[in-house]
Amino acid sequence: MKQKIIDLFQHVHGRAPAVVTRSPGRIEFIGNHTDYNGGTVLGASIDRDVWVAVAPRTDGQRVFYSDFSGEKTTLASDVTARQEGETSWINYPLGVLMALPVFNLKAPQGFDYVATSDLPTGAGLSSSAAIELASGLAFCALTDQHPDRETLVKVGKHAENHFVGVPCGILDQGVSGFGEKDHLVFIDCRGPHFDTVPLSEAANFWIFNTHTKHALVDGLYAARHRECMEAAKTLGVSLLVEATPEQVEAAKPMLSSDAFKRAKHVVEEIARVGQAVAVLKQGDLVAVGRLLTASHRSSQHLFGNSTPELDFLVDRLSTAPNVYGARLTGGGFGGAVMALTGPAFGIVQAEAVAAAYAEKFGARPDILRMRTGDGAALA
Repeated sequence: MKQKIIDLFQHVHGRAPAVVTRSPGRIEFIGNHTDYNGGTVLGASIDRDVWVAVAPRTDGQRVFYSDFSGEKTTLASDVTARQEGETSWINYPLGVLMALPVFNLKAPQGFDYVATSDLPTGAGLSSSAAIELASGLAFCALTDQHPDRETLVKVGKHAENHFVGVPCGILDQGVSGFGEKDHLVFIDCRGPHFDTVPLSEAANFWIFNTHTKHALVDGLYAARHRECMEAAKTLGVSLLVEATPEQVEAAKPMLSSDAFKRAKHVVEEIARVGQAVAVLKQGDLVAVGRLLTASHRSSQHLFGNSTPELDFLVDRLSTAPNVYGARLTGGGFGGAVMALTGPAFGIVQAEAVAAAYAEKFGARPDILRMRTGDGAALA
C-alpha cells in the first residue's frame, strides 16, 4: 500500500510526497455506546488502513485528492467551511486542521494531499477516525511536530465532535491510535486512560457487512446521546458511568421508557467490559463469546440500535460451530456484525451464513476476515 500511495501521489500531483502515514480501522470489540458515557470499552485495531501522503506547497493552497472520490479539490488555507456533497470526505482532514491549534499545534498552510484505503467504508470499522489520525500525523510531520499519541487521538476526536459534527466518544480514535498487534485496546474514557490486553492467537475476527444503514443514522446517534444525558441528569450524576444498576432500577419511575432502557444498557455494558477483560486474561474465549452475544442482545432490546439484518446474522453466527460469539460492531443502526471464532471457522462456514442472509434479505453481505494490527504511524 505504501508504494501504491506514492505512485498515486506522483500521478495526481506530479511529484513525490514528503510524508506518508497510515492509520488502521478498528473493531469495536465490546462496549457499545459506553465511551461518551464515561465508561470503559475494548477495541481492536485491524490490519487494514487509511493511508495519507502530503507534500508542502508555497502558495498557501491546499489540494486534496482521494481515490474514493476521484476528484481533485483546491481550497485556500483560510477556508473553514464544511464541505458538502462529493467533497464531504474532506471534512475529516479539514476538521483536523481546525483542531490542531486547539492543542497548541501548528497547522500547515499549503500542501498537496492524497488519501487511499483498503478499509471498507460503511462497515462500522471507523474509516473516519483512521483518516483523522493519518491526517493528523501527516500534518504534524510536515511541520516538524511530534505530538504524543494521546494528543493525536484527542485531535482526531475534537475534529469529529466539533467540525464533522458527530458526538462520538474517544473509542474510535483511541483504538486506531493505541492499537497493537495481538492485543485489544482497553480505554477508560474518564481519563482517558489507555492500556492493552493480550488476545489469544486462537482468536479470529470475521466481519459481515450488510451494507444497510438507517437513513436517519446521524439523528439516531444524537438521539441516543441525548437520552443518555437525560438519564444521567435524572440520576443526579454527570455521566452514566457513575451510576449503578441498582440506581438505574430505582429511578425507573422517574425516567422515560427510552431513557431507562438506554441507561440500563450502558451500566450493564460497562460491567460486561470489565468481565471481558478478566476472562481475556485467562484466555477463556468461550466466556468472552458469551459476553459478546449478551452485548448484542442488550443493543437489540435496550439500546435500540440494532436492525433485523444484524439480528439475523447474530442469531445464525451465535449458534454456528466454532463461533464463540457475535455482536454488532460500531454505532449500529445498520452496518456490520463481528464474529469471534476459533481457527476451525473458515470461509466455507462464513459463506453458508452469507447465503442464508441473502435468501432472507435478497442481498449478500460482504465477508471480511480481519486480524489485529498496529496503530497509527509514519510509514
